[in-house]
Amino acid sequence: MDFDFDATTEKLRSGLLDFMDSHVYPAERRMEGESSGGFATPQLMEELKAAARERGLWNFFCELPNLSYAPLAEITGWSPKLAPEAVNCSAPDTGNMEVLAQFGTLEQKEQWLRPLLDGEIRSAFCMTEPEVASSDATNIETRIRKEGDEYVVDGRKWYASGAMNPNAKIFIVMGKTDPDGPRHRQQSMILVPRDTPGVEIVRPMQVFGYRDEWHGGHAEVRFHGVRVPASNLIAGEGEGFAISQARLGPGRIHHCMRLIGMAERGLALMCERTESRVAFGRPLAEQGVIREWIAESRVRIEQARLLVLKTAWLMDTVGNKGAHTEIQSIKIAVPSMTEWVLDKAIQAHGGGGVSQDFPLAELWAGARTLRLADGPDEVHRRSLAKAELKRQAAQRAGRVDAGE
Repeated sequence: MDFDFDATTEKLRSGLLDFMDSHVYPAERRMEGESSGGFATPQLMEELKAAARERGLWNFFCELPNLSYAPLAEITGWSPKLAPEAVNCSAPDTGNMEVLAQFGTLEQKEQWLRPLLDGEIRSAFCMTEPEVASSDATNIETRIRKEGDEYVVDGRKWYASGAMNPNAKIFIVMGKTDPDGPRHRQQSMILVPRDTPGVEIVRPMQVFGYRDEWHGGHAEVRFHGVRVPASNLIAGEGEGFAISQARLGPGRIHHCMRLIGMAERGLALMCERTESRVAFGRPLAEQGVIREWIAESRVRIEQARLLVLKTAWLMDTVGNKGAHTEIQSIKIAVPSMTEWVLDKAIQAHGGGGVSQDFPLAELWAGARTLRLADGPDEVHRRSLAKAELKRQAAQRAGRVDAGE
């Protein structure tokens, strides 16, 4: 495994770091003043997107291999409210674009993928439901029924990523087309334009009390007899579960790449704060417990980064299935690592750590949420343990066959 940056990656990395300094961090200071109180994309974001695209800092996730994208996504993680969208690499759009690119028809790509790639519109992903344990995707209850040359969608979703943004023009909705079919062939995914009659945005969903308005927000959405053309189905009936797994794998590593940057910013803020504050006659940074937090943070960040890079390398060389164990491993390890580092940074800041004057509380909320999003820790641990038991049993059987 060679994790050195090639010339293209290094050039993009240098340009992105400069863009963060010249545009993104100053924009953070303007952010509160320009917030509309709603969920529409503010003019500030449009300015950032234009500046990023002018510099060739655009659509990294689909233009580069994972190993090259990793250090760039990490940089955007330093400002997750602004930087990912500024370079058109924010969730849920990246995952939705990958679904359309991999499974969409030519017509679907032209109508929806192209404007998403150009940053003209945004999108939403509607999978999680309030009435069932959605960590098991086979529980989904939303119905997608075929009627003539149309499909009819009925159901209730919540934490529909991006759905509060009025510029989210297209929703990808997961539901059941065949409730009596094989367990993993009951589900399908379908494209539902936002303005289709019967689509009801019920309310925004808060995340640890945050509205997440700069990302378009999560929403509770009801679908009341929503009719769309049969051509809006993605890939075919029964393909929904397979599409969801194909979508979530890259999404998980993208989140983990950004989480490394979030942890790095937390550590940087912790160092800055503890060097400038004096308690009991000396700077906080000279206190033993603080130094222990700083050292442990560096160790944990480096361990997590190496595992993310290994996962990216495997995805590039042997494919997502070949990297399945590592994808699950980073999804377990990296959010918890980031949560730990940010928790110590908050503690080191005292009252300021939980205030709006520093980004730490909101960064912590984002890291903690990612222990649930794209599958909770427990589901990934269950699957990982099952695979490990199977692998170990096969190794034992191989030794027996070899006469050991």
